[in-house]
Amino acid sequence: MCRFLLVTLHIDAVLGEVTIRQRRKKLEEMVRGNGLSDAYAATLTRMKAQKGNKSLLGVKVLMLVLYSGRPLRAEELRHALGVEVGSLDLDLENIPALRTLMASCLGLVTIEASSSTVRLVHFTLQEHLFSNPTLFRNPHSTIAEICLTYLNYRSVCDLSPTLDLAPITMPLLEYASCYWGEHARMGMTENAKTLALRLLDRFDEHISAQLLLLRYKSERAQFSPYFSGAEGPMRFTGLHGASFLGIVELLPSVLEMKKWDLNQSDCTGCTALIWAAIKGYEGVVKILSEREDINPDQTDTKYGQTPLCWASEKGNEGVVRTLLEREDVNPDQVDTGERTPLWWAAMKGHEGVVKALLEREDVDPNRVDDNYGQTPLSWAAEKGYEGVVRIFLERKDLNPNQADTESGRTPLLWAAKAGHEGVVKILFGREDVNPNQADTFCGQTPLSWAAENGHEGVVRIFLERKDVDLNLVDTYYGRTPLSWAARGGHVAVVRLLLEREDVNPNQADTKSGRTPLSWAAGHGHVAVVKILLERQDVSTTVLDHKSRTPLSLALSKGHHEIVKILRENANSRTTDRVV
Repeated sequence: MCRFLLVTLHIDAVLGEVTIRQRRKKLEEMVRGNGLSDAYAATLTRMKAQKGNKSLLGVKVLMLVLYSGRPLRAEELRHALGVEVGSLDLDLENIPALRTLMASCLGLVTIEASSSTVRLVHFTLQEHLFSNPTLFRNPHSTIAEICLTYLNYRSVCDLSPTLDLAPITMPLLEYASCYWGEHARMGMTENAKTLALRLLDRFDEHISAQLLLLRYKSERAQFSPYFSGAEGPMRFTGLHGASFLGIVELLPSVLEMKKWDLNQSDCTGCTALIWAAIKGYEGVVKILSEREDINPDQTDTKYGQTPLCWASEKGNEGVVRTLLEREDVNPDQVDTGERTPLWWAAMKGHEGVVKALLEREDVDPNRVDDNYGQTPLSWAAEKGYEGVVRIFLERKDLNPNQADTESGRTPLLWAAKAGHEGVVKILFGREDVNPNQADTFCGQTPLSWAAENGHEGVVRIFLERKDVDLNLVDTYYGRTPLSWAARGGHVAVVRLLLEREDVNPNQADTKSGRTPLSWAAGHGHVAVVKILLERQDVSTTVLDHKSRTPLSLALSKGHHEIVKILRENANSRTTDRVV
């Protein structure tokens, strides 16, 4: 591809000369060049030397393609090029033809047939253009001015704010609505500022706010503010918009525009401060939180989350620390699900946020949520967040054995059940952690769950402790860890457990009367059966509650290899007898 592109650029450069002598000279220069970089440089030089406005058009096309927030479609690009910054409406006669704008770039851009998007001819061209920053002057502020001019057109302002799609006659409207803020954040001029304030003054009645929120809706994660779009961007004011977009340079001027109710909720149920907290705009949060007329604990109307709660969920540590600087912030305020900021941070694995919150003495690390009754530590242990668990255990007032209210599982049990070896090791670093505390759901211990799920590494960690009871049975089935491992066919776990002399290999469960050997034989786990029979004290004749031996179970299930193994083993023993 690179070689073909290089040849094409060389041919175009040579044919760009008008005499044989000039073409021969250009060809010699190309031969002495170093490849694509020299070819790009030569093409750019020819592009800027074009007559009339073609050179300006070519440079502008490259700028828009290179710095756009997403690939522009051909019609979007044409309309962007037709914008005269500051004009009151679009002049259709000022929009360049597609053939003209493509020709002005001398082959440096191309149109993808499948998507109609305009792209640079090769990724190496992007690298070349970025290495020449003087080629474009203030590209982001220029694009912001183009977008804002388009949004302030009278024909755009007259559109209904409840439309969920931009009219086909205004192809740049969707891009301008969704990306002007990103460009303005990266480059703000006084002209762009004036245009932005004009738009934000009537933002809650403008279609661009609707399109912006609809884009957010399509990309939003679970438990994010919800926007239906049916009634338009009602109450989504210029203040909400500036906070949503995170334009720090613009916010002081927005605050001076009119007398705002800083605690007003918009159509999504969010305040301006909540939006800044969600999006992680620390500068905006700092400006707003310093205002005396703002309530830092004002919740959204859907989930009941404060700005601190939202920032904690999203992992925006800088915002969290900024909010905590206010003495009147409640760091433990719960949402509608009884979830605190600490709960959200722990459940999402945000170490920095957890640390910041736990530095406050008025934060309760043992507070449980409403749905499952789990503590923040319990969630972190279940998810396997080692760093978060380690931070929690530094708090002396934390109860590491606090079980959830739904199933009675401790943090250690959740970690063991999920196979998080690192978390189990960290929890065992606390002397007050109980390794044998069973849940209330079915009475299984952490070791029992680890054995059932085949987590060899976790089982090994438990077996290193002398205070772990290997023969504890659960209260529902009455099975030992060995029985669970044998039933599941977990060879490595079975072998580990059998290495302990204090393991009872013949202990039958209370519900069915089946031994570990019976479970392995009935489920066809050949390797487990062989390992169990290596122990001379394993009996092959124990009857379950239905008077079945391991052999009869294997026969009924058609596990012929196990039947053969059991018969051969029984014949070699004097204590067992084949039935």
